[in-house]
Amino acid sequence: MLTTADISWAEYALWAPAPIERDGKYYLYFAANDIQDDAQLGGIGVAVADRPSGPYEDAIGRPLVSQFHNGAQPIDQDVFIDDDGQAYMYYGGWGHANVVKLNPDMTSLGTFADGSTFREITPADYVEGPQMFKRDGTYYLMWSEGGWTGPDYSVSYAMSDSPTGPFRKIDKVLAQDPAVAKGSGHNSVVNVPGTDIWYIVYHRRPLSESDGNHRQLAYDRMHFNADGTIRRIRMQVKDNFADGNALGWRTYGGTWSAAGGRYRAGISRGGKALLDTDFADFTQDADITVSSGSGDAGLAFRVTRPGTGTDRYTGYYAGISPRGEVVLGRVNDSWTPLGSAPVPVAPGSTHRLRVTAVGSGIEVYVDDMAVPKISVTDSAHPSGANGLRVFGTAASFDNVTVSPAG
Repeated sequence: MLTTADISWAEYALWAPAPIERDGKYYLYFAANDIQDDAQLGGIGVAVADRPSGPYEDAIGRPLVSQFHNGAQPIDQDVFIDDDGQAYMYYGGWGHANVVKLNPDMTSLGTFADGSTFREITPADYVEGPQMFKRDGTYYLMWSEGGWTGPDYSVSYAMSDSPTGPFRKIDKVLAQDPAVAKGSGHNSVVNVPGTDIWYIVYHRRPLSESDGNHRQLAYDRMHFNADGTIRRIRMQVKDNFADGNALGWRTYGGTWSAAGGRYRAGISRGGKALLDTDFADFTQDADITVSSGSGDAGLAFRVTRPGTGTDRYTGYYAGISPRGEVVLGRVNDSWTPLGSAPVPVAPGSTHRLRVTAVGSGIEVYVDDMAVPKISVTDSAHPSGANGLRVFGTAASFDNVTVSPAG
């Protein structure tokens, strides 16, 4: 942990940590004080520790970069060590990006061959949040553009054969999805050592959240084309509850808890747990274990106006029951059956339940994902939130996913 109490010159706004290891030491670069001009104290600092978890202490007792150079506010630093051992720091806000060399001590700045210290590398549409990584000899610079509190916040990238550029924008790879989240940006990249498996880690804001400071951490798999370009990333909605929490879920009635890698619900008459999504056409999956009771448990979808009560919402619900059936119904503060089918469901057994909804067509699958158990046409509710529901039974849920249909 590193706080303003650990940094004598930092008064507030300690953020955007960038950690890196070198020669058995762990360096944590950070921005502090959000300075607006060169007269203010603040900028980019560096702390050091013997372990990645700290404790960290200020390495130099002052900012490493304390002024504006080439118009770049000294924030949003990212540190990269090339294969030849040369370390670089990329940083900058206010629409300008710089790269500097770090000396081997990692706490002082070096110079380029022309004697300069700060080299501007600003690509088109750059706003803030640079991120550098290298793959197959190619340097990738990623950055955030748009407004970080707005729905246009997004990530673009450039490729180069040099760590200092030039960097020409190729494409936008991550943007908001009106069905999933807003404000996706300020990313980092993780490579699984020894593989070509890459992940992008970023923050995004729930659809119904109006406070720009309220964001969630997310990650998605990043794929490359044969020419090295990055495929556009579609934000995913997945939860296997392995982290032992249910962040992002909002409950309406019933008792819900995340434990043992599952999301568990006690017996209630219509308890719901919903994600902040707004899908129209989608496929939703979950592994469901009905543990006790004679009711049913399953998937709620295209939900609006949720409340606490048996049928206090508008939308649809598909559930499995130890009575030996799967049911589908439409809800508008009351229950309208749309279909049912026999399926073997024993208490304590786990079953895969899937709903695919495209336009007015709704299909429900249980275990066999090739042939739907129920297939109906109903256009009453076109879009809404996705979630889980129990009715007269206790159940647990795992491996919940929601993705655009197709």
